[in-house]
Amino acid sequence: MESSPFSGPSVNTYAEGPPRQVPGFFDLHRMTTMLLAERVPSNGRVLVLGAGGGLELKAFAESHPAWSFDAVDPSAPMLRLAEQTVGRHAARVQFHEGYIGDAPPGPFDAATSLLTFHFISLDERMATLKQLRCRLKPGAPLVVAHISFPQTEPERSTWIARHVAFGAPDDTDPARLESSRQAIATRLSILAPEEEEAMLREVGFSNVSLFYAGFSFRGWISYAE
Repeated sequence: MESSPFSGPSVNTYAEGPPRQVPGFFDLHRMTTMLLAERVPSNGRVLVLGAGGGLELKAFAESHPAWSFDAVDPSAPMLRLAEQTVGRHAARVQFHEGYIGDAPPGPFDAATSLLTFHFISLDERMATLKQLRCRLKPGAPLVVAHISFPQTEPERSTWIARHVAFGAPDDTDPARLESSRQAIATRLSILAPEEEEAMLREVGFSNVSLFYAGFSFRGWISYAE
């Protein structure tokens, strides 16, 4: 995984971004919680990769008061923010600064990675999924959600422009929009939906199902074989 983009002043305003940029942001957390609860026992242990900020941790913890969590993120400031966000639930969370290789071996009852994989370089995607898989109990669910759209032109450029326009205020300077489009085109690691699903299957996840589609974002649930 590349160094976290959330290590400077952006940490202070992080909580404002995702609800504006991600369609149905809080519903995504609710859906994820419901899907996990189908398999996770009442005292289950959940691995959360890319947990900085703590917004999904808070949603999971509030819904299931006996679950415990291991939260992994490469940004120390974002982990501190996550600890503040979860508040009284922090005692049930172990925070780990680093990447998936720095996570405990488990085995976990479930894992999630929300709005994270588009920051993981393409050559590290497979390895990250494999490490998630080896930390899960057989049959345990994995929920991932991130940017995913067709990667052939002109569709790719069209979707990048749509993604930027959706998350930007109406009065944003056109030059800033273009800068954002260029940044996404060159800095993020985005795969087409069919490539995402194929990779999950290749590393040992089965019953891969799309459960969320919000404009430029997609979310899948699958299960460790």
